[in-house]
Amino acid sequence: MAEKEGGVVKKGHEEGLKMAISLLEEFELPPGLLPLADVVEVGFVRSTGYMWIVQKKKVEHNFKMISKLVSYDTDITGNIQKKKIKKLKGVKAKELMLWPPVNEITTDDPPTGKIHFKSLAGITKTFPVEAFAAGQ
Repeated sequence: MAEKEGGVVKKGHEEGLKMAISLLEEFELPPGLLPLADVVEVGFVRSTGYMWIVQKKKVEHNFKMISKLVSYDTDITGNIQKKKIKKLKGVKAKELMLWPPVNEITTDDPPTGKIHFKSLAGITKTFPVEAFAAGQ
């Protein structure tokens, strides 16, 4: 794929997870934002901000502090930049009986302790950043 050209790629769960967490930290996003399991590959193209994550199976994670169930597909892609992931694909958050896709995640600059999730339907949900700390 053309968007992956010139990208740094890490294969395997341990290396891939390390890279995913270091990208979140570098771009000032909470380290627990992407609870991944059985990572196959993580890649990042610094010139465009394009990143991708491939895992063996879909993961559902419940963020206990905010009682929010989030689904992470086997393929997750997006464009990462400071305090933001845009054009996100492969992440859905349960709302009542629906699973609307999340297509943008941003944290406030300057920091307010809030993180915002936007869906394609134009719905934005705001939560405390600490709900997405590692291990939550």
